[in-house]
Amino acid sequence: MTHPEHLKYTASHEWVRIEADGTLTVGITEHAQDALGDLVFIELPAVGRKLAADEACVVVESVKAASDVYAPVAGEVVAVNEALVAAPASVNQDPYAAWLFRLKAAAGFDPGKLLDAAAYEKGLA
Repeated sequence: MTHPEHLKYTASHEWVRIEADGTLTVGITEHAQDALGDLVFIELPAVGRKLAADEACVVVESVKAASDVYAPVAGEVVAVNEALVAAPASVNQDPYAAWLFRLKAAAGFDPGKLLDAAAYEKGLA
């Protein structure tokens, strides 16, 4: 299992891409989708919702279980990937393309608090 080097990660298996405009795109890692199995339902947060760091904000359900996805940092949801509601299995096909939501980080966001790919992989070992 490889984890793209250009992304950041959380210990709770979310990936984070820092966009050119400073927003953060969030999804679940290959490890997470593999552990869950075939996804059959995704509940996304509302645009405009303010999130605390580590707050449960997405529900993903598979044939095995339901699981929460957590906000990697505090901020406001600025976009959601509505296409996933109709096609949740696209996360299984390519978890690094199937993003869940975008977040405008709260003031004081420190990307150094997120894990790089090597640190995330070390945590999986």
